[in-house]
Amino acid sequence: MIDTTSNELPGDGDGEQRLRLDVEDGGIGVLTLCRPEKLNAWSWESSRQLGLLADRIRFDDRIRVVLLRAEGRSFCAGIDVKAPGGAISGRSASERGRNYYEGIRWVHERFRAFAGLPQPVVAAVQGHCLGFGFELALMADVRIAAEGASFALPETGLGVAVDAGGDLRIAREAGAGWAKFLALTGRRIDAATAYRLNLVQQVAEVGELEEVARGVAAEIAGNAPLAVQSVKRDIDAYADAGLGEALDRVAMSAALTLTSEDIREGYTAKAERREPRFEGK
Repeated sequence: MIDTTSNELPGDGDGEQRLRLDVEDGGIGVLTLCRPEKLNAWSWESSRQLGLLADRIRFDDRIRVVLLRAEGRSFCAGIDVKAPGGAISGRSASERGRNYYEGIRWVHERFRAFAGLPQPVVAAVQGHCLGFGFELALMADVRIAAEGASFALPETGLGVAVDAGGDLRIAREAGAGWAKFLALTGRRIDAATAYRLNLVQQVAEVGELEEVARGVAAEIAGNAPLAVQSVKRDIDAYADAGLGEALDRVAMSAALTLTSEDIREGYTAKAERREPRFEGK
């Protein structure tokens, strides 16, 4: 992920486009995950591009609402473990842990720029919405899911803590018990269950997802921009109280688990299609 033997930053990789921004008539900025052949798997480069596009959206007066969508059959299937620059190094275990901690904090800063946009974000979710993909969707203000969508935080089954705050946001939306249940088991839930838990606000037929999500976005875009942005800001101030401090703990937990022997065993077991043998070290 970060090559600490050079001056490269997270996201310095092949430069392949992960996200695309299109500004449409009617005040809708369409932000598209555009690597369908990889199931829109997430990487450091994805985080870098998200931060850059969030900065563009923030100051674009043409954009009153953002429609977050994805090409292909999946919204985002989680981390792209084969992405360039995927491994963090260090001269010692402590330095490697510190570098992971700073890397995760860097990701949080890019995500915070996106989640904190003045314009509301409507997410249209289809297919797999796993790991980082689920966490990204949870940063949207309104989520519309296709009937066949599936959601999960599978990190603990791979030996790592949930590293972008998705479990915290589930606790905010559905309660601490459900956040623990989903994050501790890694269990997948369908769109109907996500709706029942308040993790999505509407479920649409697969062929109607885009139309339904665009309809919600258009409704928001048609309202008074200053009022809309004020409402979003006020609700977030209430709902996200304490989130910043909690995310710092998330970064440390992620750094500790990302440098553990358990994560190596988790990914090895997944590749070998066997049950992992975790030893807590």
